[in-house]
Amino acid sequence: MAGPPKQLIENPDRTRESRKAGRDVLSDVLRTVRLSGSVQFCLVPTGSWQTDVERYLAVTGKNPPNTMPLHIVVDGTCWLKAGDKETVLAAGDLIALPFGASHQLGFGNKGRLISPLDDLPPKPWYELPVLRYGEEKPTTRLLCGYLRCDVLGFHPLRSALPQLLHVKTRGENDGWLAATINQMVSEVDHQRPGGSSMLERLTEIIFIEILRHIATTQPGSNGWLAALADPSLGKCLYLIHSEPQREWSIPDLSSASGLSRSTLTEKFEAMLQTSPMRYVRDWRLYLASVSLRTTNAGIAAIGTEAGYGTEAAFNRAFSRAFGSPPALWRQTMRQSRAG
Repeated sequence: MAGPPKQLIENPDRTRESRKAGRDVLSDVLRTVRLSGSVQFCLVPTGSWQTDVERYLAVTGKNPPNTMPLHIVVDGTCWLKAGDKETVLAAGDLIALPFGASHQLGFGNKGRLISPLDDLPPKPWYELPVLRYGEEKPTTRLLCGYLRCDVLGFHPLRSALPQLLHVKTRGENDGWLAATINQMVSEVDHQRPGGSSMLERLTEIIFIEILRHIATTQPGSNGWLAALADPSLGKCLYLIHSEPQREWSIPDLSSASGLSRSTLTEKFEAMLQTSPMRYVRDWRLYLASVSLRTTNAGIAAIGTEAGYGTEAAFNRAFSRAFGSPPALWRQTMRQSRAG
């Protein structure tokens, strides 16, 4: 009797291998996630209210790049307006705006204007600020804030993110995220020594969970997340991420991914809007930014590790990607962190 077709034997293994490669790339990126800054406070408004968009724009216009607003509804309900879209939020809902889009929170119609960012006390904070508005019995409570994370500067990932992400954490499949939010609320309600550090770590976890949520629910048909799921591109990206210092070439990547050179380049352009070698460069520069932020290694050594023969060449490439030379970028990050 004839055996099963060859492709029925080989394809499942190849599919599992490509999926594992994609997951490993995502894990590799998530491993580098560290908040480079955050602002968190508790908002307790009563009656009809709405945040002042004009003041929001004035204050957030001073935020450094890669800053993302994050709101969690702890109790009650409210609405969020971003552009022409209005979203009703309920307890347990999480809203993130990866690109820092202008938005407004509120309850009811034509309520009082409030400006939470203006009303925050000066730092340092030894306890999480709680901003209360109105004399009525509170029915709505939110954890609000902004987080800054350098991984948002990795262009392939950034381009895969939606303008607005709305996650309902009270669903049966979101137990881990809901539990993390409950722990954050507990830290707010029972403030103890080290609470601010704990909140920052929990916010990191929530940010990682947001990225995982997008990867599993919104991969799309193109972009970085879709490329991770593609059998050939997923394997190619896995190789780049597993050996970023290797002197990769188009022939190397073509052979490893099982695609011709032209097909590999075409798929990169179609799904990632970049070339294989530009992707290698972007990942190396992002890893260089992580080293600049988290270590005291010299600029020249970091540049060499990123594949640049001279410090001057590294300075030029880093400036094009991040807007300032590596030494100045490192200084700015450290000053921002201290502030």
